[in-house]
Amino acid sequence: MKGEKKGATYVGKVVSDKMNKTRIVEITRVIRHKLYEKILRKRRKFAVDDSQNLSAAGDMVMIAETRPLSRTKYWKIVKILKKASSGEGGAIEGKKGSGANK
Repeated sequence: MKGEKKGATYVGKVVSDKMNKTRIVEITRVIRHKLYEKILRKRRKFAVDDSQNLSAAGDMVMIAETRPLSRTKYWKIVKILKKASSGEGGAIEGKKGSGANK
C-alpha cells in the first residue's frame, strides 16, 4: 500500500456550479446537543475540484480530501452519486406576483 493515503470522505450536495472546474458542496450532519438534547443540523461548505465540470447544482456527490489545489480547494469529487432532476438546484425560487402584499 505505498503512495495511497487514507483521507476523509464525505457525501454532500452541490449548491453552486458557477465557477469553472470548482463546485461548492454542502455537507450536513445531525448532532444532539449535549445538555439540552435538541437535534441540530450543522452545515459546512467546501470548495471542491471538478476538473471535467461533470457535476451540476443539486447533485449528490462523494468528495475526498486531497493535497491543496488552491487557496481554498483541498477536496475533489470522487463520484457523482445522484444527478439532480431537472428544475432542482441550489437556489431557492420565490413566487412572483403572489398578491399577498396588496
